[in-house]
Amino acid sequence: MSVKTSDLQLKLRGDTQVENITKRVADVVAGSGLKAGIVVVFIKHTTAAVMIVEDEPGIRADTKTIWERLIPPDSQWQHNTLNEDDNAHSHLRAHLQGCSVTVPFSSGSLQLGTWQQIVVVDFDTRARTRDLIIQMIGE
Repeated sequence: MSVKTSDLQLKLRGDTQVENITKRVADVVAGSGLKAGIVVVFIKHTTAAVMIVEDEPGIRADTKTIWERLIPPDSQWQHNTLNEDDNAHSHLRAHLQGCSVTVPFSSGSLQLGTWQQIVVVDFDTRARTRDLIIQMIGE
């Protein structure tokens, strides 16, 4: 059993931006020399999330709409009041969505379903560089 780790940086603009990283992850797995195992994609931030979705324009728009309804940015969030900040909603959305996904791979290829893609969603209120870890465990 081997463990291999790779880093990925993304420049994102925030505001519930959805960035498809499936090909980047697939390329890392294919280049790892591992044939079968699992890959974990982990984001090192508390205002962004990683998830598996059907990545198409309607879902992207719906993702933004649902988060605006569930956790509106203009509510009286304690984080904003206590820290004189404006991104409590970003943290809360990311907490509910999660910071990692795990995907099996076989013959050096991700074993995703037909409509499944790996995306990063940046919920923050400003543009920034996001750091991810792609870690593979396998043979």
